[in-house]
Parts: sequence; structure tokens; C-alpha cells
Amino acid sequence: MTSILIATVPFHGHVTPLLTVARGFVARGDRVRFLTGSRFAESVRATGAEFLPLPAEADYDDRIDVSIRFPERASLRGSAALGFDIEHVFTRPAPAQYEAVMATHRMAPVDVMLTDPSFAGAAIVAGHPRAERPALVLCGVMPLPLSSRDTAPFGMGLTPMAGPIGRARNAVLAVLARRVFRDAQRSADELHRRVHGVGLSYSLFEWPARADAIAQFTVREFEYPRSDAPASLHFIGPIAATGPSAPLPAWWGDLDGSTPVVHVTQGTMANKDWGKLVLPTVEALAHDDVLVVVTTGGRPLDTLPALPANARAAEYLPYDELLPKTDVYVTNAGYGGVQYALRHGVPIVAIGGQEDKPEVAARITWSGVGRRIRSVSPSPRALRRAVRAVLRDGRYRRAADAMSARMAASRGFDHIAEIVDAVVTDAAPGGGPARPSRS
Repeated sequence: MTSILIATVPFHGHVTPLLTVARGFVARGDRVRFLTGSRFAESVRATGAEFLPLPAEADYDDRIDVSIRFPERASLRGSAALGFDIEHVFTRPAPAQYEAVMATHRMAPVDVMLTDPSFAGAAIVAGHPRAERPALVLCGVMPLPLSSRDTAPFGMGLTPMAGPIGRARNAVLAVLARRVFRDAQRSADELHRRVHGVGLSYSLFEWPARADAIAQFTVREFEYPRSDAPASLHFIGPIAATGPSAPLPAWWGDLDGSTPVVHVTQGTMANKDWGKLVLPTVEALAHDDVLVVVTTGGRPLDTLPALPANARAAEYLPYDELLPKTDVYVTNAGYGGVQYALRHGVPIVAIGGQEDKPEVAARITWSGVGRRIRSVSPSPRALRRAVRAVLRDGRYRRAADAMSARMAASRGFDHIAEIVDAVVTDAAPGGGPARPSRS
């Protein structure tokens, strides 16, 4: 029996795929402890894992807008907003995260720790010699943030540019990024120095490369190629999050294949203001020969205004039944939702956003599976143009179908279980079999 600790920031989109991972390891007989925010306690226990609460200074509710917690954040946009979030939301909780991990390890030794890229306390854990810490497996629940000579710095939402010109561009942008993120880097250096006596010897975005393995929750075809990627990088395919059960609504029979279906959602978190995406999409397509299916992510349907005749709405819908009937998926570019749509070969229209969403949207256009609108609040005209283009141009559906086929060939949980077993074996006295090859 392997002793596993899953540790993640209390973000819905980071926790939910790891609940599926926890359930898989519990089912095979491992001891699984899950360290995250208190609001996820019931969900964690439902997997059979032991719930461990993050300390208060590292626990927060991601349903509360970050600008309410940090009023000075409200006026920031783009890279400045991302830099603020990295410093205040992700980096400063690192000491409390680190202490919680090491206290758990002292109480009952942990063989392997699975964590997400935003759990900055793991960067401090990684500073210990291997004999003093658990093995570390980075779980890629968001686009790969690793710096590379072949890509623009993470957060800019820029697709790769080939050749020497592209690498020159990336080098210049890396200098600018260091300036934007200097406060976050300074905080990370200080926190690392408190424990290890020295600051980080690398960029904060580079800490995942110090993990024993990186298990990216997508396929290689959705991620930018990096000639300098670490050998520890593995693509395991999407890990489907288990959503709430949802009964079929009375109008479900309308999805009979006679009319193209456009599904639009703002997810379960960014759904406070329907004017961001849902209402502009409904307005954009009100006179088109399509059915627009809206899900509110749990918000009551009476929070929606009156919908046009070609729109249908539900709080939740079973995606494994909805997506095979869907012709276009309109989204604010949440990583998990995009992976779910692509598993079913559904082409995508994505809007701009904050956090990692510009990076998700950029990969959608780069891989050819859809179109993006850079605005955070797109106009109905822009949405109409994008949706019509995806419906009419078969190359988007063909690219999405090809991505779906690649995802179907991936091994998901079985692959991450193989990685976990390999890093644990490597750490055992006398070593053991080589780690699984990159795939």
C-alpha cells in the first residue's frame, strides 16, 4: 500500500480532477490523504480519502472575487493582474502550505505527494534532499507553465513563433516577464530562504521541473512543443472530473439532431454576471437556425433573463450525453471544460479571461480546434462571427475529432498510477525499474 498525499490550492478547477485521481488510488487500496480548502471536505471524503484542511492563512473560498479580498487588485489588468495574483493568491500562502505538508509527512510518512502547479508550498518542499521529503508528482490541471526558449512566457496568451525570430521574441518577452513578476519572485525567494537558507535558484515558473515527474492532464497535441522540456514530463490525457448528477430536462427531446446545437457556459465559478458570455451568446444567435443550450453551473434558472425561442437552459446537464449532441462549445476557457469538450470532438469558441484562461484559449487556436475572442466581455457581433465560422468551416470539427481520437488512446488514471509507482520505486533503497518513458 502506497501512502499518497494530494495537496492543492482551494480552487474548484484544481480540486475536482484530483478528486477523480484520489478515488482511483483509494479503489486500488492505497492510503490517500487530501490537503485542500475546508469547503471541499465533503467532496474529498466522498472519494474515500482522508480530508486534511489547509491552515487558515492558506484557505480561502475561490467563489469570492479576488478583488474583494484584495481591493487593490480591482484596477489591474493583463500581466499586472497575473503578477499580483501569483504573489498574493499563490505565493504568500506557501509557508503555511509547506508546514502542513511536512507536518503530515512527520505524522505518518508520505511516499508520494501529488500537487498542482499553483501550490507554491511544493516548491519549498522540493528544496529538501530527496531522502527528507516525499516524491513529488506535479499534476497538470492547467496549461503547462514551464518556461522554454520555444514559447512566450506563461500568462501572455501568445502562441509559439517558429525559428530564430521566434526564439528572439521569446527571450525579449522573458526579460519583460521577469520585471512584471519580480515582486512574486522576491516573495518566493524570501520564503525559500527562511527554510533552506538560500533563495530559489530559478524562476518561480520553473519549480515544476524540480518535481520527480510531471503528469500533464492532456495529450501532447494540445500543448506547445518544447525542445528543452524535462524528461520528467508525461502526457496522460484528460482526467474527467465527476460532476453532479443531473436529470434530463423536459426539453431534452429538442436535441434530436435536426438543428445544430451551441452549448454555452460560464462554468461553476465565473457565473455571477451573465453579461460576460451567456447573454451575449444568446443574443448573438437569437435569429440563427441553431439551438442554444445554456447551463448555469448550479445557479437558479430564475437568475437568467427571458431567453429567446431558440434557447434552452438547465442548472446542470450530463456532459457525456450533451456533448455528443453539441456542434460548438462556447466557453470562458476553463481548462477542464475544454478538455472534456475535446474528448467528445466538439470544436470550441473561447473568450479571453484572467488567470490561466488566456493560455487555454491560445492553445485552442494553435491546435486548430476552435477560435478565440480576446475580449473578456465580447460583443454579440464577435460571438456570432466566431460561432458561424466554426459551424461552417469543417476544419475545426476535423481538428477536434483528431484530438478526441488522441485522447481516447491516452491512459488517464492508469498512466498516473504507473508514474506514481515508478517514482516511489526509484526512491526505495536499491532503486528499481526505470521510470516510465515520456509519452
